[in-house]
Amino acid sequence: MKMKYGAKAIKQARLELWPNPNPDRDYVIDISFPEFTCLCPRSGYPDFATIKVTYTPDKKVAELKALKLYLNSFRDQSISHEAVTNLIFDTLVRNLKPRTLEVVGDFNPRGNVKTVIRVAL
Repeated sequence: MKMKYGAKAIKQARLELWPNPNPDRDYVIDISFPEFTCLCPRSGYPDFATIKVTYTPDKKVAELKALKLYLNSFRDQSISHEAVTNLIFDTLVRNLKPRTLEVVGDFNPRGNVKTVIRVAL
């Protein structure tokens, strides 16, 4: 079966960075992805979350479609809430080199337990 264009785009996802149009000014970028999914590494059930990225850029900013595709690439991965939130943070720090960064994984309740993971620079 031929791979659909959306699945192909996600498989080929790479973060794309653009020059910061105002590198001489501190300003904050807030990005929210309310349809994030990954798989529970223990049960295999899907985990749903809102991933929030807040950063002050230095020389680069993230292109939003590329960031969306990167985050969508986790949908079939078995990974814990803690691991995926920290991995997203590490990837953004390494590539963007922002002045400040916070990544929040706000996971939907499962089994009456709600998890929020915050990683900050």
